[in-house]
Amino acid sequence: MSPQRPRARTIEGALERGRRVYLRHVHPGDATELVALKRASRSMHEAWEPKPPAGKSWYGAPAFRRQLITTNTAGSQRHLICRRSDGAILGMVNLSQICRGPFDNAIMGYWIGAEFATRGYTNEGVLLCLRRAFTALGLHRVEANVMPTNEASLALVRRVGFREEGYSPRYLQINGVWADHTRWAMTLEDWRAR
Repeated sequence: MSPQRPRARTIEGALERGRRVYLRHVHPGDATELVALKRASRSMHEAWEPKPPAGKSWYGAPAFRRQLITTNTAGSQRHLICRRSDGAILGMVNLSQICRGPFDNAIMGYWIGAEFATRGYTNEGVLLCLRRAFTALGLHRVEANVMPTNEASLALVRRVGFREEGYSPRYLQINGVWADHTRWAMTLEDWRAR
């Protein structure tokens, strides 16, 4: 179980608030909790994660430092999904490769800690991130790329209202193999219509 943290400290600085969770950026004091959650969830995530840079890992202090550096930049927005009742970190939802101008697009990625899976937290966190993307960040389009065998992630993108746009062979290196992905997207107009 993740250690409890004072609610007043964690809810302050929330970027978006939902019924059960809220989003906030990564802070230096999150290292122990976030690294422990990621390590405890390794067996659940490893089959779906991109290959890290050479000599790097997604499961330690160096990965946390990379997340901290890119938590709030012009090209990347990393959001912790935190439980409102106690401030526990449950997972992350990120917007990366943010491209402004006529494209005005970002790529969304997300994960939830194994002990918090199948409880609707990811769904709520993704919806909060989409709201932030289309309002506070002023994006026009958000895309998500999902392996065709990742049934849980496919169910999530459908449930929150992404539209399937296509198929990308050998799109991303996952666990050392170039893996096919289905491409999903939502535009500002789709968001308003839902």
